Amino acid sequence: MTLEEKFQRLRVIIADCGSLAVAFSGGVDSSFLLKTAQDILGDHVLAITADSVFIPREEIRAAQDFCQQYGIRQKLVPIDVLDDERVRSNPPDRCYHCKRGIFERMLSAAAEEAISTLAEGSNLDDEGDYRPGMRAIRELSVRSPLREAGLCKAEIRELSQRMGLITWDKPSMACLASRVPYGDALSAETLRAVEEAELLLHSIGLRQCRVRVHGMLARIEVLPEDFATIMDAKNRREIVEAFKQFGFSYVSLDLEGFRSGSMNEPLANKNSHA
Repeated sequence: MTLEEKFQRLRVIIADCGSLAVAFSGGVDSSFLLKTAQDILGDHVLAITADSVFIPREEIRAAQDFCQQYGIRQKLVPIDVLDDERVRSNPPDRCYHCKRGIFERMLSAAAEEAISTLAEGSNLDDEGDYRPGMRAIRELSVRSPLREAGLCKAEIRELSQRMGLITWDKPSMACLASRVPYGDALSAETLRAVEEAELLLHSIGLRQCRVRVHGMLARIEVLPEDFATIMDAKNRREIVEAFKQFGFSYVSLDLEGFRSGSMNEPLANKNSHA
């Protein structure tokens, strides 16, 4: 199937909904889905954005700016994700419990606007990684139009660029809880430290980065081509000083470089030896 055929298929899927609420994070996928839905359904589209400690403030602001730019209705739904012990204790299936709670709240918010269908932005590439949150999507009958249309990330970026969306080349983003190893309890303080640390890395020009937490140690993941930026004497000094102010005792650079889902690697290794 060609890209144009996939895009047409997506448009048919959205049109058949009549009205649609989109779980909107401001990332590449949900931005493309939301704008495409608006182009087809007009005012019968609602963006619903979860506001929790798992989401960096700059991402919330970017999502709000996007909706304001295109005149899209948006509901910001405050959610205390750490109120659930099954999330706070951070088990390997944390994402399932978190997504289940968030999507239940979003479905209620959509129902208040007389919208019965909620869609989220996962794409075909998301089927390969360890993603327990997909179970919640299936159980609650949340639609995944991009996956249903057979679109992968690269195709979504291409279509987004054609549409003139500023999000087309936005780095991939994951919730802040993904920076903490499974089994280590999550706290608002730890998540804020990660958010501040990554914001500092962004400020020195590192677009794609993660700060993983291992007790008092911060493990920085950046693309290998950005190692030199990290190791620049001025930057290195600024990073170390700031990270210690954020509460970390040690700061390290991961020589393997940035990779999505690196906290899932111990799970894969464990299963391979089972």
